[in-house]
Amino acid sequence: MAPRITCSRTVHTSLRLSKTQSSRFSTSPTHYNQPPPTPIETKPLNARWLNNTKTRLGKCITFGLKDDQVQEAGSILKELATDWRTLIAGSEGFLTGEGRRGLWNHAVVWGEMDSMWTKLAMADTPNKGHVNNVIYNRYAESARVNWTRNFAASIDPVHAHEWSQLGTNKGTGMILRSIKTDFKFPMTYPDHITVLHKLATPPSVSTDHFILDVVIFSERHQRPAARLVEDIVVYDYVRGKKAPLKPFMVDGFQQVWREQESARVEVGKRVNNIEERVREIEKASWDRADAVEDMGSAS
Repeated sequence: MAPRITCSRTVHTSLRLSKTQSSRFSTSPTHYNQPPPTPIETKPLNARWLNNTKTRLGKCITFGLKDDQVQEAGSILKELATDWRTLIAGSEGFLTGEGRRGLWNHAVVWGEMDSMWTKLAMADTPNKGHVNNVIYNRYAESARVNWTRNFAASIDPVHAHEWSQLGTNKGTGMILRSIKTDFKFPMTYPDHITVLHKLATPPSVSTDHFILDVVIFSERHQRPAARLVEDIVVYDYVRGKKAPLKPFMVDGFQQVWREQESARVEVGKRVNNIEERVREIEKASWDRADAVEDMGSAS
């Protein structure tokens, strides 16, 4: 019998710094070691909200709609098809626009499958396996580097060189102190992924570490395959110790924070509007006192 796959579980990974780095960290000024503000929780949409909304509209169409109602249902379905990432992620504050995202429609390749499961898949067993759990963390790391490069390319090009160094061991950089991964379902090849990052708390001039929320979307299933939380330390490689964010970095992060909050509100309104429109179609079709299903006509 093939081993059972655990579809939803949480893995905590702490990346320990070297002894030299750890001792240097302890000499940092006290105010640098203050924890960041408590992350602001934003309740995500139901994981199956997109599919459920499509199903609700499908039921209305099958039951029978007038021409104007068909057009309205079609308009909603088009919005869901083209903007599903923004609707699901944006309602939590994730930014999906060009110049803000990490990985976009990135291909999942065969070699990222768990080696044990690739043998089962090649043997044509019912259980086709899943992407190796470690790969999810690599997706997040790659997307985070792209996320910081966005600051250099489009958010604050004046300091492009300094922003680009964040992903290196030169100047001021970032060290991943810990990562928590919550797997939602076993993603398989073939598929594509979209990976988005967002600041969990507003930055300040004393910030020397910060939390990033991450979501990994399966394009095939159009829902989150995993959610992660990254604890990032700001490290001065020249001085060999932790350091606060530079003023221009605080400004850049604050701009993104404002954009996140704006997206959360505006996209939340869009989601509510879609819910209201779908409900109106339901009340005009099957969910009314005198509802009679359109069974068609015999030829």
